[in-house]
Amino acid sequence: MRHQKKTVKLGRTAEHRKALLANQVCSLIEHQRIKTTLAKAKAVRPLAEKMVTLGKKGTLHARRTALATLRQAGHVKKLFDDIAPRTADRKGGYTRIVKLGARKSDAAPMAFIEWVDVAIVTEEPAPEGKSKKGKASKTPAAAEKPARKTASKKATAAEPATPAAE
Repeated sequence: MRHQKKTVKLGRTAEHRKALLANQVCSLIEHQRIKTTLAKAKAVRPLAEKMVTLGKKGTLHARRTALATLRQAGHVKKLFDDIAPRTADRKGGYTRIVKLGARKSDAAPMAFIEWVDVAIVTEEPAPEGKSKKGKASKTPAAAEKPARKTASKKATAAEPATPAAE
């Protein structure tokens, strides 16, 4: 009987599954929130929470255990230095899964997995130095917005200077 056997196979061999989950946890540590399929998010959650628990212990043995699982020293350092101290007063439930709906191509259910205590995640703007032929029409609109902001800054800077000059 299969009682209490919780391994989610994800259609992969054991080695592939272990590498996939370790990489997903490293991406979660790096980006604070990742978009993946619901099945993978549910499989990543227990491993991510175990890594945070190791980070809260903070011992050398816990660090080496996390490094053996994740295999990326930079991410283990960030886990122990940044993420684990944020969750010091929490007893569990360090991650949240937010369902997003079906993916358009294959109708796979998608989800965000993120840290519960993370601040609001904002999209990073694309670098302006790299422009493609298809995006040429969007660059003038982007150039107008900073011009408006600087004009309003100049106007507000000019107003206080006029009374001081009188």
